[in-house]
Amino acid sequence: MFVCAGCGTELTAPVSWVALPDHTYYGAWERLHPPLMEPATYAVEPLPTGPPWRLWDDVGEEPAAGQGVYLPQYAVSFGSRDRVVIAPGDSRGMTLILEKCEGYCRGIDGRDGPNLACGGCGRPVATRMDDCGLWQTVWLEPDEVRRVPSGAPAVPVPGWDELDLAACAVAPVELDGSWSYRWQAAVPVALARLVVACEGHPVTLPGPLADLVGDAVAGYLPTGPPALTARLAGPGAPALRPGGDILLVPRHPVTGEPWRPPAGTAPVVPLDLGVWAHLVLPGETPPQPATGVLPEGVLRDDYPLPPRPGRSFRPHGRAFRDTLARLPDIRRPELRAYRDRYSGPGPW
Repeated sequence: MFVCAGCGTELTAPVSWVALPDHTYYGAWERLHPPLMEPATYAVEPLPTGPPWRLWDDVGEEPAAGQGVYLPQYAVSFGSRDRVVIAPGDSRGMTLILEKCEGYCRGIDGRDGPNLACGGCGRPVATRMDDCGLWQTVWLEPDEVRRVPSGAPAVPVPGWDELDLAACAVAPVELDGSWSYRWQAAVPVALARLVVACEGHPVTLPGPLADLVGDAVAGYLPTGPPALTARLAGPGAPALRPGGDILLVPRHPVTGEPWRPPAGTAPVVPLDLGVWAHLVLPGETPPQPATGVLPEGVLRDDYPLPPRPGRSFRPHGRAFRDTLARLPDIRRPELRAYRDRYSGPGPW
């Protein structure tokens, strides 16, 4: 758990470390979102986030690179590194600082910095964020809190073969026919990583991903005749065959590390585990009689059709831009042509 660095007041319930989700900063505008983190978990953001912000023109290329930004942006964060994010329901012993609770329209967006104070000594220790377009979070300031043992037994890190992939899978379409916000963020995050891994060469997406969103994301990929092929690989996926150029693999939900093939040198591109699992697991088969008709006296109960999206897939453009800008290899000479195209008109 985490306690106040000043007075030792408990600020969280017992929590276990997991990977920072790919969709952390990317929600849907004018929509209220659920908590980002699962109960009893926390994640750490190693890069600077939040205020203060400085304009790119005032910062310069190399100082911006020191902040983890490698492409021109409107502004660069000079906020804290290693901030800790938890679900609001896991917070304890904190009170709102009312004069720092500004937001856009439906909640608090953290624009004024820490807005939660320790209930024991009053020092600002965290930032609550829950405005529209934001996943509900509480961000603990690394210099204002410290981690202490909770006394609860440690949760072991599961191996790849211990993960329940079916339970991890996230459907691309919600029950109301809207696209999953997690998919809309996770897919462009993976595409940015794929562009860099391909060094700007055109690439063909794996069939299941191309069938779902291929047309919607084509503008984010390098243009030209396909030169490389991306394939899905990982635990539970079909065995690898020779000829794959790039492997789209899952990120471990706890460590955040990508799955690695037992042999081979093909580059791997991490993809959100929930999205990856949906793509590789076999679809559900509706129950149907093999032959004949239903027995007499059995009432008909049609198998429900899967939800259909009410509109075309819309990748989260800022998720793509931000991810691309935070990949150091985007500055490699091989990607110059793509960078020049990216800085001009495009789907972003």
